[in-house]
Amino acid sequence: MNGHDSIILAAGSNVVTSALDLFSQFAIIGGGLWAVWGVVTLAGGLKDQNGPATQSGMWQVVGGGLIIAAAALFKTIAL
Repeated sequence: MNGHDSIILAAGSNVVTSALDLFSQFAIIGGGLWAVWGVVTLAGGLKDQNGPATQSGMWQVVGGGLIIAAAALFKTIAL
């Protein structure tokens, strides 16, 4: 293995790291949007006193939080 091979490996590693970082950022943003939409659904269900909509909104908020947590964990493990 010469010097050029190590430069190519380092460049490939940077590309993979950048791709994983970008993926985790999109997942965090997507999870945040999912949670916000869940809050909107939850609020609408509470306003209309609609039990199924309230439950759906609550689970959507929980799901968004789990997506954010998983993406943040993935980001720390990937680096």
